Amino acid sequence: MCGRYSLTTPVESVARLFGFDERPNLAARYNIAPTQNALVVRGSIGGGVEGVSIRWGLTPPWAQSLDEGVRMINARSETVREKPSFRAAYEARRCLAPSDGFYEWRKTEGGKQPNRIAMQDNSVFAFAGLWERWRAPDGVETDTFCLLTTTASPLLAPIHHRMPVILSPEDYAVWINGTPEEAAFLMRPYEDNALRSYPVGARVGNVRNDGPDLWDAAPAQPAAPRQLDLL
Repeated sequence: MCGRYSLTTPVESVARLFGFDERPNLAARYNIAPTQNALVVRGSIGGGVEGVSIRWGLTPPWAQSLDEGVRMINARSETVREKPSFRAAYEARRCLAPSDGFYEWRKTEGGKQPNRIAMQDNSVFAFAGLWERWRAPDGVETDTFCLLTTTASPLLAPIHHRMPVILSPEDYAVWINGTPEEAAFLMRPYEDNALRSYPVGARVGNVRNDGPDLWDAAPAQPAAPRQLDLL
């Protein structure tokens, strides 16, 4: 899964990379968390793409409140075309979520230790996402999104059995505008040689902490003993 990530690159640079004209007021974010707003890139009415800041945690149109989106920050790629909460968005409202790193927690002898995963050069990449529009009883509309996940690559499997779907730049247009069948081929683990992973401190676990020190490397803690399968 993916429960925290970062986007610290200036919006002007992100806009050039993804080809949108908007300049949303986005500060450097080292610890983006569910229910917070974050940048997504999606198709626009004019046929291009737009960059907008919307709420993380996909809320289906029939939900009673935005709070239901807290349970849907991620969608499993294997079942996204079947689940009612995600099916319509997968068919028609796919998006990109720019990022320059994400965090995953590995079980250790003392609990769990966060690890930061990023490109080798800390460059910006894109998660595969879905977005939806939810209308409150008073008519106010809120756009929300989730991230797709897939089986972890060999690099990340010792940390967690799932990882977010990361897209290559040449696949961005297909993910946003391609057919559901074309998009399905893109939901796979990203190549390990482009990524790096290292342990960081526990401060990232608190959503109130948000600064460059969250990227600082920390000593690796001993992994939790593997439980034997007695069946």
